[in-house]
Amino acid sequence: MVNAMQFIVSLLTWQNLIHLIDILVIWFLIYELLMLIRGTRAVQLFRGILIIILVKIVSWYVGLSTVSWVMDQILNWGVIAIVVIFQPEIRRGLEHLGRGTFFTHNQTANEKEEDTIKQLDQAIQYMSKRRIGALMSIQMKTGLEEYIETGIPLDADISGALLINTFIPNTPLHDGAVIIKDNRIAVAAAYLPLSDSKLIPKELGTRHRAAVGISEVTDALTIVISEETGEVSITKDNELIRNLSREDYLKFLRAQLYTHEPQHENLITELYAKFHRKGGGRHGQKH
Repeated sequence: MVNAMQFIVSLLTWQNLIHLIDILVIWFLIYELLMLIRGTRAVQLFRGILIIILVKIVSWYVGLSTVSWVMDQILNWGVIAIVVIFQPEIRRGLEHLGRGTFFTHNQTANEKEEDTIKQLDQAIQYMSKRRIGALMSIQMKTGLEEYIETGIPLDADISGALLINTFIPNTPLHDGAVIIKDNRIAVAAAYLPLSDSKLIPKELGTRHRAAVGISEVTDALTIVISEETGEVSITKDNELIRNLSREDYLKFLRAQLYTHEPQHENLITELYAKFHRKGGGRHGQKH
């Protein structure tokens, strides 16, 4: 027992504490780097770098000197190529660091999310009353880069007026979906995958099939406004919740988008029970 206590005391030195802090800082930086590149094309680059490093280690261990030399050149010159190719991502990461959002994420994020919800509400109310069809998908944890690349880049602040003008019929951007990423409108006129489910009611059109389709392959939250009825629907986690009132969709958006809201999954069940009693339509799929 005495020896064990002496061993523990010997570990609690200033030098060991410095080493521990050093390791924790490195892990923190790696974690933040992964969060920054999540859902971007830099993820594929990161995987490629890991493969090159693995090939380098194996070639060095086996004794493949030529392969090892080639890997060294790729790694040495690759740094310059990375800076050139991924300049927008690097700039965005530095801006993120400069704003200090690593340490004040929850408070700042919730303020931004509430502003986003207010702008969405303004657009939804206007378009729903006038039966203007709309399809708006919000990126959650799963990246939507594959679908963002199909749209027309906007990179604009979320504005109710901008969303309304985007979906005005017979305008260049009204077809397709608006994709919102990091509280900004990333693109308009994007193509989303259409669902092949036979459970979707036949009266629903392409917008609803696209909304269900994106919910089948990602965790995106998608808002649909029917052109025929003005009905507001939301898809999330392979669920289509129809005929939402203003109070209900605002509650749903806050529950899903606020960073501190608990029990997100229970809200879908609650809304289902409510609309089932009202006789409202709902499409549910389980795979």
